[in-house]
Amino acid sequence: MRIAIGLVAATAAYNAIEAIVAVWSGISARSIALVGFGLDSVIELAAAGALAWRLRVEAGGADAAAVERSERRVHRFVGATFLLLAAYVTAQAGWNLWGRREPEESLVGIGLAAVSLVIMPIVAWGKTRAARAIGSKALRAEARETLACSYLSLTLLAGLAANALFGLWWADPAAALLMVPWLVKEGIEGVRGEGEGED
Repeated sequence: MRIAIGLVAATAAYNAIEAIVAVWSGISARSIALVGFGLDSVIELAAAGALAWRLRVEAGGADAAAVERSERRVHRFVGATFLLLAAYVTAQAGWNLWGRREPEESLVGIGLAAVSLVIMPIVAWGKTRAARAIGSKALRAEARETLACSYLSLTLLAGLAANALFGLWWADPAAALLMVPWLVKEGIEGVRGEGEGED
């Protein structure tokens, strides 16, 4: 339980830094993919915070039914924020493609995406092992969300690198649009309350 709480806390701290760096550098470079990645980090931060609270409540021996009700509410809230983010990314990326708005290259963004691509699978593996040890389905689901962040990091890295190396201005909004199916899937599952009891 201590390892699980530590991993969730470390993820939250990393996501806070990731969000600030991604949004700041994304705005500076006019990169919708980078801003979307940063906003996704904010959502993951909220999910990690909710899960940390739940693990602490469980560790304190609270009533299981009350904890489950709170988890469902948080899951639906996070799902709604994923859908709002998907709508924002789609609208902004479409606007950038329509107007041929070229983002500037972002070495900071490339570095951030590369670091996240290395760190997130390792953290997800640790959370999965901890979830198995304590029998927490919520932690296992959050581990999958952390692993999915690796996919977003890879997508972001490809878009930023294509723009920086080859001047493919459309690669940035295209990379942002590649994030949308995952955002919508997570949002719908969250709003419907699906996936909470999945093994």
